[in-house]
Amino acid sequence: MGYVKTAMLMAAMTALFMGVGYLIGGSGGAVIALVVAAAMNVFTWWNSDRMVLRMHNAQPVTPGDRMGLHALTAELARNAGLPEPKVYMIDTPQPNAFATGRNPDNAAVAVTAGLIHSLTREELAGVIAHELAHIRNHDTAIMTVTATFAGAISMLANFALFFGGSRERLGLVGTLMMMFLAPLAAALVQMAISRTREYAADKAGAEICGQPLWLASALEKIAMGAARIDNHAAERNPATAHMFIINPLHAHKHDNLFATHPATENRVAALRAMAGQRRQPPVTADPPTSVSRIPVSGKRGRTGPWT
Repeated sequence: MGYVKTAMLMAAMTALFMGVGYLIGGSGGAVIALVVAAAMNVFTWWNSDRMVLRMHNAQPVTPGDRMGLHALTAELARNAGLPEPKVYMIDTPQPNAFATGRNPDNAAVAVTAGLIHSLTREELAGVIAHELAHIRNHDTAIMTVTATFAGAISMLANFALFFGGSRERLGLVGTLMMMFLAPLAAALVQMAISRTREYAADKAGAEICGQPLWLASALEKIAMGAARIDNHAAERNPATAHMFIINPLHAHKHDNLFATHPATENRVAALRAMAGQRRQPPVTADPPTSVSRIPVSGKRGRTGPWT
């Protein structure tokens, strides 16, 4: 089903791409846009994950890393019944994470340095489990393809500023409308994709790690950190915002167009209800141990890197 939705999205994005091409260059522009869109479909399907990782300058984490990030991800992947994904680190102080890849066999999980330094190991397990849920649900294909297409459509629409399209067809007002409506349409697609999927990934992630409260606590910390710490790579590439566990954007006025995530408090409330508790303080000491599925080594509740 995930692949069907991805194909539908690619078809919709192609139509939108052709529409923008028509407004810029008429029927000839639409034909050119169709050819370009077809080439982009092929390129995006095979390379979108690498493109997104490159946008954020993500660096691979090798097995045996001193933080135990690779081992933790591998163990959670086994719990989820998934192949072991590649693991990447993004050098930004904002706590956040995302998953990418066209299928579970070609997936990657990327976490920021800020996430490692802000969360306990249990909370980190909850975040990684959430990202693995996206992979298992085949969300990453549609999310990654959307990111690359939305960025391309926004760039194409901005070309109107320089070329202006056919003045007889558009006029100044039409040109300005195209410049704003095409990126907005892409942003609306992202909203429809991300909001419902985050709740599903939260639920599945809590089941993978076995402790809903670990993820609930992590979401609260990430939301606070993302609200006050800039993520410059995400601000330069706002079309990737829907891929992160918490919206990384806040520094610029246009960021409201890319507010793709449901309210954090609603997600936390759903996880607490899943744990059978109305209210639970953040995990700061010994977390519940009724389900011990993950390798939580070192001191429980410790914040920062682990040795």
